[in-house]
Amino acid sequence: MARQDRLMRLLAALRRLPSPVTAQRLAAETEISVRQLYRDIATLRAGGVLIDGAAGYGYTLTEDPALPPQSFSRLETEALMLAVGSLDQLGDERLARAGRDALARIIATLPDRQARQSMHAIMRSWRMPAERPEIAVDVDMLRQACWDETSVIIAYRDRQERRSEREILPLGLSYSPTTLMLVGWCLLREDYRTFEVARMDALHMGATSFRPRRVELLRRYQAMRMAEWEAQKAAEKQEAGRQAVNDPPPPSKRHLLGGRARKRAILKYA
Repeated sequence: MARQDRLMRLLAALRRLPSPVTAQRLAAETEISVRQLYRDIATLRAGGVLIDGAAGYGYTLTEDPALPPQSFSRLETEALMLAVGSLDQLGDERLARAGRDALARIIATLPDRQARQSMHAIMRSWRMPAERPEIAVDVDMLRQACWDETSVIIAYRDRQERRSEREILPLGLSYSPTTLMLVGWCLLREDYRTFEVARMDALHMGATSFRPRRVELLRRYQAMRMAEWEAQKAAEKQEAGRQAVNDPPPPSKRHLLGGRARKRAILKYA
């Protein structure tokens, strides 16, 4: 692991974990040896990071010069806690951990009173756990391909279990309550396609760069889907209006009673 990445992971762990944090816990979180951890603590301190504690007692991050001071309202803090907490329901542990680390960095810059309020948030996000299909490919590689605007080659099974291999330009990932979808431009079909990531049997990087077309392609896809949705809603509204004209409303109770009264009158004077 690169030295800079290692130090950033150590800072993230100090922000996120309840203090004081033991050297053993920090070493496990950052996946390094305890001896290396002591050296990294010394490096951070030499760089101006205020870390209280010592070996055998645990460590506390008291001041983080890498982060400017911030201030949020209590509702804004609750909204951040709610959003990050909901990531646990997506089945993507690396994404959920990234959210927790980012939130810890934000909380570390808050005034003491607001930081304490964040520890006692009253809002929670919960839904019935859904069975999500197991993903066999590297989701981090898909994310990197989207960021780098580089094609990927996938071995894919559709819902009829037909297999194909194709090169696609990955545009974005979409998390639904039950699965993860990839929106892309398929070079085989020369059209937009959506793929269930759980139906990918293999994935590796391609050699086609489409920078800087990703944003443009994604906007065109979103506009196309929005137009399809509006057309569908207009057709449903038109069909509902046609049925209302062709199907007369059922007779009212008053109308039925009136008809019976007329029938009795006819029978009486017949």
